[in-house]
Amino acid sequence: DPRTLEVLARAQKVATLDTTVLLLGETGVGKEQFARYIYENSARARQSFIGINCGAIPASLIESELFGYEKGAFTGASKEGKMGVFESADKGTVFLDEVGDLPLEMQVHLLRVLQEMQVRRVGGVRSISRIIAATNRNLLDMVHEKTFREDLYYRLNVVPIEIPPLRERKRDIRPLVESFLKDMNKKYRYQKRFADAAM
Repeated sequence: DPRTLEVLARAQKVATLDTTVLLLGETGVGKEQFARYIYENSARARQSFIGINCGAIPASLIESELFGYEKGAFTGASKEGKMGVFESADKGTVFLDEVGDLPLEMQVHLLRVLQEMQVRRVGGVRSISRIIAATNRNLLDMVHEKTFREDLYYRLNVVPIEIPPLRERKRDIRPLVESFLKDMNKKYRYQKRFADAAM
């Protein structure tokens, strides 16, 4: 669909820039696929790509998941310490899905990472990876409601890419149907096809 080609062209352009990208769109529009497309067409393509769903991690674990911790940083900490997502990506790309679900106290930590371009483990400092964030929420509305930090919003919103829903790019339906059918036929050793009338 021409609208998809527009989004891909913008994604291709931003892939060459080492900047933060904010992918916007409804649930199910393929934000992670576009994040992977940016990563695969970037200078970091040979490094790792680590995606994390910010809304699926309990608030009590988010800090250690994202930033990790040094050995002995707190009671009950692993003796070896723990690498967080940013450090695990090691010069690669971190995809923060559902970034709008981050609790306010963690937004402060993420803001510091974006400002300093370094990640601080609890007890140490490491260099940062590229960040691609995504959300299906209206972050600007959340800023006005004081549920999302304004300074973090502007740090994430360096290059926004709006991904339209499938109902607005209907010419993608047939190629997607054919792609999914091909995958299913290969996976289950089928030879099924859609009738012309169904298409």
